[in-house]
Amino acid sequence: MSFSIQFTHAITRRPAASITRGLRAVDTGNPDLALMQAHHDSYIATLRETGATVIELPPLDAYPDSVFVEDTALCLPQGAVVMRPGAPSRLGEAAEMAPHLHALYGEVVGITGAESFIEGGDILVTEREILVGRSARTNAAGIAELARLVAPWGHELREVHTPPGVLHFKTDCSLLDVDTILSTTRLSASGCFDGYRVIDVAEGEEAAANTIRFNDLVLMPAGFPRTRDAIAAAGYTVREIGNSECAKLDGGMSCLSLRFTPRK
Repeated sequence: MSFSIQFTHAITRRPAASITRGLRAVDTGNPDLALMQAHHDSYIATLRETGATVIELPPLDAYPDSVFVEDTALCLPQGAVVMRPGAPSRLGEAAEMAPHLHALYGEVVGITGAESFIEGGDILVTEREILVGRSARTNAAGIAELARLVAPWGHELREVHTPPGVLHFKTDCSLLDVDTILSTTRLSASGCFDGYRVIDVAEGEEAAANTIRFNDLVLMPAGFPRTRDAIAAAGYTVREIGNSECAKLDGGMSCLSLRFTPRK
């Protein structure tokens, strides 16, 4: 079973009413909570359609960005690593996630260094390595600490760089299968995916780069027809999910879940 694209479990969290205070690089207006929840429901239903167990956690009003659970942890077959988010307002989200991971995993460790910051949105797990993008939310100390934690589990980590002005590494890329990465041209041109097959998103559809391969489906944000057609033409089964409200907070498909197959 491929641990990078096949999963038995996912954890999500319902968006809170405080989502209107969520972080954003550019203010394009506040998200509509009801519409965001409708999109979230479709997202969860699609994950469950593959046969996965989806754990839906309640909203956390104290943490406006807590719907974006991916940033709180890295989930691998051998164990989970609790992150230390680089945005000060999000530090408490990781602690809120930790008990749920302990209930599912036999081994849970954490990023604890006072100078270490790292978010799950900067981490792309493939079958051969873990790529971690240095960004405004993930620093060298956080990457080094993560490398030390996952080494005993047999995982090699490679540091790469997130393009300037891009929030997270996975804002611009995602894994389509064990050998194939969907990417923006601004990221793939850096050579960070040498050795992989790369499918570039269509020009002007850079926001489509953040998808997730979840079992037999590729979930992608709705509204990017040329990239959708390119993914489908490559042989993947595509499911479009509304993402207009999450996009106002720089969120995408991967941000909304932790995806894993735990070993107790």
